[in-house]
Amino acid sequence: MAFAFPHGFAGQPEIDEAYDPFRRAHDAAASNRHFAERSEEARRLLPHRLGVPYGPTLAETLDIFPAAQPGAPVFFFVHGGYWRARAARDFHCVALGPQAMGFTTVVIDYALCPTVTLDELVRQVRAAAAWTVRHIAEFNGDPGRIVIGGSSAGGHLGAMLLTTPWRTDYGLPEDPFAGAVLLSGLYDIAPLRYSYLQPLIQLDEGSVRRNSPVQHVRPCATPLLLAWGDVEQAAFAQQSQGLHAAWQQAGNRSELLALPGADHFEAMVPLEQTDSALCRALRGFVGG
Repeated sequence: MAFAFPHGFAGQPEIDEAYDPFRRAHDAAASNRHFAERSEEARRLLPHRLGVPYGPTLAETLDIFPAAQPGAPVFFFVHGGYWRARAARDFHCVALGPQAMGFTTVVIDYALCPTVTLDELVRQVRAAAAWTVRHIAEFNGDPGRIVIGGSSAGGHLGAMLLTTPWRTDYGLPEDPFAGAVLLSGLYDIAPLRYSYLQPLIQLDEGSVRRNSPVQHVRPCATPLLLAWGDVEQAAFAQQSQGLHAAWQQAGNRSELLALPGADHFEAMVPLEQTDSALCRALRGFVGG
């Protein structure tokens, strides 16, 4: 029997075309400059505490932009970079919109592939979320009103948080998050095993199965917004649509949102704008 690539792809060239965000980006260099400049602005204008440890390794730190008032809702953001690039400080700009709405924002760091496996990376992000639930009150955050956010690989990792047995493994409430806003995420990672990323992310059949959120959807009280830029490849929309279908099949709440005119990188920009659909969703999840 001939080998069949996941999702009906004919081979690596098709998979790379479908999942390399640079191929449909308007101007990736300009987007990176935007994020760098706006992140520097966030650090200059907003109170912050950088490099707070949440775990035992040097990679396990998070950056916190506390709200001015105690009991504030919390935005917990996981950056992208296809699990093998970027850092929290590259995306401090995502604190600008939430901070203006009275949120405490947490942007996390984690180790990168291939230094660690994807399993370890997921463990670290779960540890960061658990730390946030337990400690965010020290930074004016309300642990009962945490909204998960993430873009690209961060969207994948945010979805993995929603599949976690929090009570069994961490002694936390089973559904500790008030909502999730996931952008251009990868929820069935099987095709990426055969992509240009494989030498760095080193997936195998077991890691694909363990770390594909769509395969681990459970009944969950956390409502979910799945968004992507409508200029992106169709594969990113299909990934969100697949998780949306599985989420609803389990009796959960979710919505889909195509962001007009946005590419993979520009899909994050609305988090800087309080009047955007993404920031309205954040407010809605916490009763704002």
